[in-house]
Amino acid sequence: VLLAGTAAVVGGAVSMALGEYVSVSSSSDSQKALIAKERRELAEDPDGELEELTALYEAEGLSRATAETVARELTAKNALGAHLRMELGMDEEDVVSPWAAAGASFVAFLVGALLPFLAILLSPVDVRVPVTFGVTLVALAVTGYLGASLGNAPAVRAMLRVVVGGALALALTFGVGSLLGTGVA
Repeated sequence: VLLAGTAAVVGGAVSMALGEYVSVSSSSDSQKALIAKERRELAEDPDGELEELTALYEAEGLSRATAETVARELTAKNALGAHLRMELGMDEEDVVSPWAAAGASFVAFLVGALLPFLAILLSPVDVRVPVTFGVTLVALAVTGYLGASLGNAPAVRAMLRVVVGGALALALTFGVGSLLGTGVA
């Protein structure tokens, strides 16, 4: 159990990190492409881009004169930044890092796997599975509640969502294992 569990925890952490890296890399590539496109448009047609920015501020409720003033001043200070914020709702400095996301996912998986892993290792053989299920569901409830509370979101709903999702994942994993003939030891 120790060797299989260790392999599963490390394999799961690596898998999660790689999945996160691939996903965030795609998002990062898209963000970088949008920034490059905006930079190119500013270089090729600065007057058209200034007019576009003015129109965006007008659409937000500013008068034409105020919108022109705002667009000109922001363009003079940081044209790319002004266009990225107003057109795309982003900042050049906010491009996501695939490596940071992968590292966070790796660590989060390891930390999240620790409690169920310890529960299965330390529980008596005859109650190992139900104890691990229970410990895992309690940990999910606490995690869901704390995460929502820290984010000022409805805590009970978030907690229930995490517990129900976790319970389904546990049941599915147990069911697949049982179908494949693995014994509960």
